[in-house]
Amino acid sequence: MFDMFGKLQEAQQKMKESKERLALITVDGEAGDGAVKVTVTGNREVKSLEIAERLLEKDNKEELEDLVITALNRALKSAENTWESEMKSVAGGMLGPLGGLF
Repeated sequence: MFDMFGKLQEAQQKMKESKERLALITVDGEAGDGAVKVTVTGNREVKSLEIAERLLEKDNKEELEDLVITALNRALKSAENTWESEMKSVAGGMLGPLGGLF
């Protein structure tokens, strides 16, 4: 029973450490040949958004909205891949040789 409680505490600590590592990792997403750039952490938190001046004109509103959505989705997909990789690493470390089965 105590062994299981110890393993649970160890798993919680490893998850906390993973979240801290993921907060330090940043990934980028771009759209419109770099006209919109988004930076996201491995925890999927948006850190920055850059928009080219040419997109700030009134007649570019629809294009700007489309490019922001595209850049965000690209950055979030990269962050998701980073997060999944980190979680597999943590799970593999906790489960030993069985971690590769998941």
